[in-house]
Amino acid sequence: MAIATALATGVSGAIATFLWWTVNPVGWVWPLLRIGQLVAVGQAAVAGARYFVGPAPDDSLYYLYATLPVVIAFIAEQLRLASAETVLDDRGLENAQAVGALAEAEQQSVVLAIMRRELGVVAASALVAAFLALRAWGTV
Repeated sequence: MAIATALATGVSGAIATFLWWTVNPVGWVWPLLRIGQLVAVGQAAVAGARYFVGPAPDDSLYYLYATLPVVIAFIAEQLRLASAETVLDDRGLENAQAVGALAEAEQQSVVLAIMRRELGVVAASALVAAFLALRAWGTV
């Protein structure tokens, strides 16, 4: 299961990182990232089952490496939710309604900045999850 998590999160994280780098936050990458998160939850469930039922891994660090991707994803989602507020604050805008008062080009710039920040946060968490999954695989 760890290798599946590494593949799912690694591939989705790499694609999302490329899209973030090229400033192209397209919508179709989000389902890939969510699939990676679901596979990571599956890995954590398998780790929980192994803890209670067995077989025990060679190294108890496996449990840490297998469950941390879920924690990382949760933290990333909290940071993603704060992305809009961070971008608005950086631009001196009071709230989302203040964006509506901007010229259309400026509105699009703000939206793109928010989408790019969200994508960057979740892409980074996917790559961290892939690394942790590989570590989990190495401790089995």
